[in-house]
Amino acid sequence: MDLKYLQRIAQKLNLSLKQINNVNDLQAEGATIPFMARYRKEATGNMDEVQIGNAVEEIKYFTELDKRKETVIKTIEGLGKLTPELKQKIEDCFEATTLEDIYLPFKPKRKTKATQAIEKGLEPLATLLFSQSDIDPETAAAYVKEDVKDVKEALQGARDIMAEWISEQEQTRNKVRQLFTEEAVLRSKVLNSKKEEADAQKYRDYFEFSEPLSQSPSHRLLAIRRGEKEGFLVMDITIEKEVAVEALERIVIKQSNKASAEVKKALEDSYERLLKSSIENEFRLLSKNKADEEAINVFTENLRQLLLASPLGSKRVLALDPGFRTGCKLVCLDAQGNLVHNTAIYPHPPQQEWQKSIAELKFLVDRYDIDAIGIGNGTAGRETEQLVRSIDFGKPVSVFQVNESGASIYSASEVAREEFPDQDVTVRGAVSIGRRLLDPLSELVKIDAKSIGVGQYQHDVNQTKLKEALDRVVESAVNFVGVDVNTASRHLLLYVSGLSATLAKNIVEYRAKNGAFKSREELKKVPLMGPKTYEQCAGFLRIPGAQHPLDNSSVHPESYAIVESMAKDVQASLEDLIQKNELRKKVDPKKYISEKAGAFTIEDIMKELEKPGRDPRAVIEEFRFDDTIKTMEDVKVGMVVPGIVTNITNFGCFVDIGVKQDGLVHISQLSNTFVSDPNQVVKLQQRVTVTVTEVDINRKRIALTMKTAGGERPASNTERRPVNKQATASNKKPEPLNAFQAKLMELKKKFDD
Repeated sequence: MDLKYLQRIAQKLNLSLKQINNVNDLQAEGATIPFMARYRKEATGNMDEVQIGNAVEEIKYFTELDKRKETVIKTIEGLGKLTPELKQKIEDCFEATTLEDIYLPFKPKRKTKATQAIEKGLEPLATLLFSQSDIDPETAAAYVKEDVKDVKEALQGARDIMAEWISEQEQTRNKVRQLFTEEAVLRSKVLNSKKEEADAQKYRDYFEFSEPLSQSPSHRLLAIRRGEKEGFLVMDITIEKEVAVEALERIVIKQSNKASAEVKKALEDSYERLLKSSIENEFRLLSKNKADEEAINVFTENLRQLLLASPLGSKRVLALDPGFRTGCKLVCLDAQGNLVHNTAIYPHPPQQEWQKSIAELKFLVDRYDIDAIGIGNGTAGRETEQLVRSIDFGKPVSVFQVNESGASIYSASEVAREEFPDQDVTVRGAVSIGRRLLDPLSELVKIDAKSIGVGQYQHDVNQTKLKEALDRVVESAVNFVGVDVNTASRHLLLYVSGLSATLAKNIVEYRAKNGAFKSREELKKVPLMGPKTYEQCAGFLRIPGAQHPLDNSSVHPESYAIVESMAKDVQASLEDLIQKNELRKKVDPKKYISEKAGAFTIEDIMKELEKPGRDPRAVIEEFRFDDTIKTMEDVKVGMVVPGIVTNITNFGCFVDIGVKQDGLVHISQLSNTFVSDPNQVVKLQQRVTVTVTEVDINRKRIALTMKTAGGERPASNTERRPVNKQATASNKKPEPLNAFQAKLMELKKKFDD
């Protein structure tokens, strides 16, 4: 990659040129983001995965920009219009928008008013008028001929040509962009023909809505766009025409004569017919992209937290997929998650086999020596939990509510059919619930992340970018935890650094044919496992019980010799060095720093030796809802109840308090102190205590607060409620910038400079 691009990336991301250059080189060699972040800290300067990911995105952007430049230069050269100055201008630009502005006058055009006028021979007249010399427009009479019937038509054609010229000038386009950046207003209104429809009512806040575009949060932009897509709303982004025309006149109008009067008419037409719609479309796309980016960030952060939720571990589990009429599907799983028994019980109406269900549960818990019971949190979940908690099993049995979002998607998937070809979808769904309790990460990777239900407008955002982001966060989570190569499914192995779908399949097949892997070295025998792939994946694959103790750690095989030297220097075996803290204290880390293994690597090795192969996820905790509330009708204002955070958005978080409808804690109610980002206060699956502030049964809405009594929270401007056109803007303070607002400020700074 050209040095100028690397310098630009380093400047933008506030990193050194060396860091960006090394990331670029490592990526070109096939290194993954998790591998770079974990095992190449010296090269990256200890960049984390987010920083490396941002650098990779920028490298991709400039690689594509460079390819586009080649196409533009080749096209203009083919037209015979490429000058050294123009070529240099193209080479020097760093933004796709700037490049397209340069290319616009040379771009092959469909038939326009201007091209038709040029075909009629009116370009010389347009050139004459555009010079704004002191000439009489009646000069146009010389251009009246067979296809130009009079002076009026000649002047109109000349104005059409000038209008297109003005719309294609880089300076005029940038001026209109600047005005949109500083002054654009987002407006929406309802289509009168749809105003009374029931489905339109969810958008009623936007029936007559207006606010500065720079102050619109991402979820509001996405909500309005969804309303527009569904045919209920009309949205536009506008600036005042008079302001725009006046600003353009200062650029284009140089004289005050009859010719410049014609240019002024062309300018007004250029703005109204060409520039306005072109730049508005740009800003619609810009705002959409930035709103998408924020929504995707919300989704990926939620997904990461869900994937890294606490595992129960190797325990024997009884899982229940609750239901009323169809009964509760029940499965028993061994400590490895294998299905050992399945049946159904019918404790709820209409069958009401309460005592029979209790007897069946007690029998199965005893027969399969069950350690814990997982209950899906969907329909009949609370009622089934009540049943289970009423039973004395004669020994401690933990009871957990399990988020079952997406379990039905999994049960009907090809993955589920492969795993359980002889079981119906209800059994597969119950197995998924049980396995989620054992190890959320291993089970959730089998399900389309969009089905898990922790996103914000995830179906409205760019699906390609969403998939890329979700795949990256799943890859990050899997490699952060590490994978037992002897028990992992191919679906889990697929996300291990360096492994393709084919290699993941080959590992599983090799394991089935040859038995469990006995060492990391044995991985090299897997078909298609080359040296580079082995380098990328080995550190993330674990082998519990391996002969070499480091094979069940995150220490990379390339660093085994370092640890062996440490053990030798303190006259101990590897096993003793790992097990005995007093031996590790004798190790001088600085002694082992070399050109290949720097301070970061040695520090990571020492940390890993303390607890090799440890699971970085938190220990699971049992949780219990308030037994006095089971439906919305039981919820009363003022109640203080326990809950679990189920979803986090830019405007707050949703909390399950044990009824079918999650409650919303608005961002202004998260804390007594100012909160700009809900993720600073809450995490997914976090246990919280909330106070009920509002219950609307008809609209199925519950409002909650996490503010504590005796403390007033300072007024927040992070999230404003929608206002209509008649609302005043007095006494409003500036709001903290979201990603879209920050981008607009970046554009504004560019124009100001």
